[in-house]
Amino acid sequence: MTFRSGLPTLIGSIVRQQCPRCHRGRMFRGWVTIRDACPVCRHVFAREPGYFVGAMYVSYALAVPTLFLLAVVVHWFFPGRSGLWLLAAAVPLFLPLAPLIFRYSRVIWAHLDWTIDPPDQAG
Repeated sequence: MTFRSGLPTLIGSIVRQQCPRCHRGRMFRGWVTIRDACPVCRHVFAREPGYFVGAMYVSYALAVPTLFLLAVVVHWFFPGRSGLWLLAAAVPLFLPLAPLIFRYSRVIWAHLDWTIDPPDQAG
């Protein structure tokens, strides 16, 4: 099996939530259940127990700017309100995005890990 590489392939694979190894298999089964392995190349997604703890950092890096942007948008429509009011108004707008941030944080983490430290090709 040949594996594609390059920045366009990497970005496309992340957007489509596909395997970091073959860029074809889907990483998720349902909304929150990640597959144990890629259905195409059999790459195991969780290398070790607690593997996706690093995805929490990616999730934070995605969530904070998103929430800030939503607060700016709310401020645009309701100028002169306090920061706490803006945050309270932005949180309900943010909640529907939380599942997407959860999914993409895991996908980005898996791709980042694969790019920095790919497992042995024999494994």
